[in-house]
Formats: sequence, structure tokens, C-alpha cells
Amino acid sequence: MHLSCLAPGARRWHIGFVAGSRHKSGTKPSLRLRVTAAAESIVRGGHPWVFAQSLRAQNRDGETGELAVIFDRKDQFLAVGLFDADSPMRVRILHAGKPQAIDTPFWERRAQDAFRQREGLFDSQTTGYRCINGESDGWPGLVLDRYGDTYVLKLYTAAWLPRLQELAPLLARGNRLVLRLSRNMQETAANRFHAHVGQVLLGEPLAGPVEFLENGLRFEADLVRGQKTGFFLDQRENRREARALADGRNVLNLFSYTGGFSLYAADGGATSVCSLDISELALAGAQRNFALNADRAAIARCGHEIIQADVFDWLRQKASRRFDLIVLDPPSLAKRESERAEAIGAYAKLIAGALARLNWNGILAASSCSAHVSAAEFFNLTLEMARKSGRRFAELKTTGHAADHPTTFAEAEYLKCIYLRLLE
Repeated sequence: MHLSCLAPGARRWHIGFVAGSRHKSGTKPSLRLRVTAAAESIVRGGHPWVFAQSLRAQNRDGETGELAVIFDRKDQFLAVGLFDADSPMRVRILHAGKPQAIDTPFWERRAQDAFRQREGLFDSQTTGYRCINGESDGWPGLVLDRYGDTYVLKLYTAAWLPRLQELAPLLARGNRLVLRLSRNMQETAANRFHAHVGQVLLGEPLAGPVEFLENGLRFEADLVRGQKTGFFLDQRENRREARALADGRNVLNLFSYTGGFSLYAADGGATSVCSLDISELALAGAQRNFALNADRAAIARCGHEIIQADVFDWLRQKASRRFDLIVLDPPSLAKRESERAEAIGAYAKLIAGALARLNWNGILAASSCSAHVSAAEFFNLTLEMARKSGRRFAELKTTGHAADHPTTFAEAEYLKCIYLRLLE
């Protein structure tokens, strides 16, 4: 896209922004942008993204990782953010409103604010949780998770890479810090910044998976190869709900990964638990998590069955076996808007297959982590499939994001879960 430069007569504002990082732009002037009227309104409304097609003018080519200052139509400061030259999401807003210096004290305040918001949420029995939830905590494209004495920093934009050396001590807080990177930026990270997945930025090298506590249960997390940052910390509250519902029930955990829901159900008094996943590596992790908690009486009594299979294929088989509690927690089925219709069709098949395997008085906990499928759409779909089954169901409850995964704008809302009980 060709963008015209800012008008020669445009006012030269001295904003006082400081890069606050190892990123150097030499003697180049600050990167100044103008955006469309629609984008101006969106930024004023608090949205944290500016897309490439919304750029109307800029004074020079931008470099990934530098600060971009956005001016409005009256040549007044609008916002400042991180520029990513290789992403359609060209600017991730750090601050909007009045001019603000982006320097080390700024980052310190942002980190302290995020940690402060988690104070009092967890006791010593939970040492695995999210500390920074990206845009919703003022850190666009960055998440920070805690696993015991190790923190995992996951980046979704290369714009943070020039600042790693400065920010690592603020985020690690004296602990080990491990780097994870989204797939779309791993090549850039390696070639331009010599950064890679699993790199230990601070602290001792990793000797293998790390252990952490969640509501008194012990888990291991593979911080290098595991999903997300090593574990699905966002489902903690739904796992606790499963534990409360499991007493005396035969439980099926579909898309079980390393058995989080399975272990909670066993601890809640389940008679038996079946963990079903296509990944042999994930199922091995589930077995290790059960072994870590073998000293808990309820878990020791509960039979734990492992089935390695494709969930879609397994559900298509004749429903000769039924369960009292089924957890359906598939991976994201719509990672982009173009996949939304196909994802809804896939959810329908999964929900119908799970409902067919419920015993009388059985409970289905159906979850979705697809941001492109709204909570209302998913809940309505689940209720529709329940009606089509010809059996009567009662909606028990719905849930969303846990307190350590706050959301401040619509696109950040991805997690939802609905609980149904079979009446006849």
C-alpha cells in the first residue's frame, strides 16, 4: 500500500516519547502516523489495534518494534503504540489520550498494575495462573503466565522482541523466565533477534517439565512444547466446577490433553474417568499428572482409562457406552473469521455426539475457545442440539473468563462454557 507522507506544514509535536529499549533508530525522526476517521473513532473508544488498511499517511517507513505516534485530523496527539511492519495489525496501542512518556517507569507501572490486580485471587494452593493478559492488561500481543517459580512470556508480535532485555527483569520478578513465540513470528525472531521458543531469558536452564499447584492438585507443564504456555490455565474455574459435579459419576473427558478435567473429576469422587485425546504425548502427560496425585485418596480409588483416538471419529461410532458427566473442550475450531461457519458445523457434530452418550441425569459441560464464535452463538447452538436430540435437558449454568484472564474489548472474549443436565 502506498501511503503519502504527512503534509510538510504539519505541526512538529515534541511528545517526549522514549523508546526505553535496546531498539535503535539512529537519528530518524519519530514515526508519525495518520489513520482514517473510522480508525480514529475506534482508537478513541479504547480499541487496542490499528490495521494496515486504516493507515492514511506516515512520515517514513516504520521498523518493527519502534514506537508509532498517531495524530488525529487536527494534528493533535491521539495515541502511541508498537509498530509491526510485517503484520496486518500494524500498530498495537499502548496509550491513548494525553501524551505520555514510554520509558522504563512506564513499563514498571504497567507490570505492577497487572500483578496488583491478581493479588488476593489465589492462595498457596494455586501457583499456576495468568499474570498479564495481553491487551486487556495494557500489554498488547504479550501474555505472562506463572508456573510455580517459573514464568512464561509468550509473544504474539515481533514488536516486543527489541525490548526483551529491558522488560525481562520487570516481568520475571526474580524468577526464571522462559520465552514462547507464536508460530507466525518464529522465523523473524530467529533471524533478526536470535530468539527462539524455549529460550530461558533469566534464571537456571530448564531440566524438563515444571510442577505447579492448582487448587491443591499437582500438575506438570511442558513449557517448551506444551499447548499455549504449557497448560490451559484459563479453564481452572471450569475444572473446579467439574470436580464439584463428579461425585459418584462415570466421567468422559473429550479432548483431554494432559488430563486436567480428568484429575479434578477423580478428586471430586468420580467412580471412573476416561481421558480421550488424539495425542499420545498429551495422554502420557495425563498419566503423569495422575501419578503426581496418587497420594490423594479419591484419585487413588478412581479408575483412569486412556483412549487415544480422534474425537470426531470416536463419536461417530455406535453409542454403546454412556457416561454420567461428559466434558467437551475442543481446541479452537475457528482461528479466523473465514473458518467460522465450518467451526459451527463441527461444534454441532461434537455436541450431538456427546449428548448421545449421556446417561439419565447426566451432565454435559461443553466449552469453546473460538473467539470468532460468540458466547451467544455457542450457547444457542448447544441448546438447539439438545432440543434436536429428542431428550429433555435443563441448563444449569454458563461461564466465561476467569478473573486472571480479564477482557476489555470484544475480540478478547473467547472462552465460554455451558452446563446441561439430561432430565429423561
